[in-house]
Amino acid sequence: MPAFTYRAVDTSGKKSKGLLEAASLTAARADLRKRNLLPLSVEATMRPAGGATSLRPHRLSLKKQVLVTRQLATLIGAQVRIEDALKIVADQITGARDMSLLLNLRSAIVDGRSLADALEDAQGSFDEYYRASVKAGESAGKLPQVMEHLANHIEDRARNRQSLQLALIYPALLAVVSLGVIVALLTFVVPDIVRVFTARGAELPALTRALIAVSEWMQRWGTVSAVLLIAAIVSVLTLLRQPEMRLVWDRWLTRVPLFSGLALRLNSAQFSGTLATLVQSGVPLADALAAAAGTVPNRYIRTRVARITQDVSEGASLSKSVEASGVFPPMLIAMIASGEAGGRLGDSLDRAATDQAASLKATVTTIVALVEPAVLLIMGGIVMLLVMSILMPIVGLNALAG
Repeated sequence: MPAFTYRAVDTSGKKSKGLLEAASLTAARADLRKRNLLPLSVEATMRPAGGATSLRPHRLSLKKQVLVTRQLATLIGAQVRIEDALKIVADQITGARDMSLLLNLRSAIVDGRSLADALEDAQGSFDEYYRASVKAGESAGKLPQVMEHLANHIEDRARNRQSLQLALIYPALLAVVSLGVIVALLTFVVPDIVRVFTARGAELPALTRALIAVSEWMQRWGTVSAVLLIAAIVSVLTLLRQPEMRLVWDRWLTRVPLFSGLALRLNSAQFSGTLATLVQSGVPLADALAAAAGTVPNRYIRTRVARITQDVSEGASLSKSVEASGVFPPMLIAMIASGEAGGRLGDSLDRAATDQAASLKATVTTIVALVEPAVLLIMGGIVMLLVMSILMPIVGLNALAG
């Protein structure tokens, strides 16, 4: 049954609000009256979309995603029906919106839909990787194992994101404060100093003249430039939502030297981890490849995985097909070839996924470690140039006065 949010008052006039399950809006109001509550408002937490019901987009936090996914894996593995497992988890979770999301998923399953179909209705609540993994697990009859893999993946992602955020807090604050100081100097301080120098009739150094030119440009065009920059960023983000432009962008990411290594490691870790779980769960290789393709974030690499799937379906070996794709690192290809030769492809993929994840983590750690000194050097250099451009003419004036 779908979930409804309500506001009501009891016989003493005390207001209350909450969440309940009911077959319809009328049944929800009747249920409230049975509790001696007068309903003020009752609203469905599901909305119609294209003639069918779909879930209102509400994304669980990473921490709650881990909790929900791991509990579902345990309950489903213990032969508890999916709808009952969702009910148990929903009763334990805090937050009305989180609870309504789970109850609406349960309602869709009670109506005869699969968990994967219910998640597709909640695309704004669960990312593509999550939905594709659940679909693969259901189609292979290995949902508990896939849910366990998902929980581990989300937990690692939450841990990595927290570490990255903590590491970038200081450089980000430093950059923001430094930029604020620079803009304030160019906008308010430099014009006053320029008037002093102009009144003295002194010849200004080239560095100071450049600073004055930048200051005048900021006063005249700074606001317009900021608006244009924001508009350009919004336009680019809008364009990247188009499948054709996103494909071009993702292909560029795999080829530009600065980003290609990180992009390839990230996608190979996602691909090999999901493929390892499915193969070890007994999913046929062609079906596992088709499912794993949906979990690859980069759309260009996803098209190459689709080609790999087709080649394997036609009888080609996985290692040769992966090598021909040209988008996966040699270490992954070697591990796949070793697993095929020894008849232990699942174990080899699992080790390859662990290696790729460790390599990705090391790369991200190195990048983060370089960000802080880079910000210090860049901002320090800019501030030094500002100070020098102001002090040089002052020193010149003092020499003339002496």
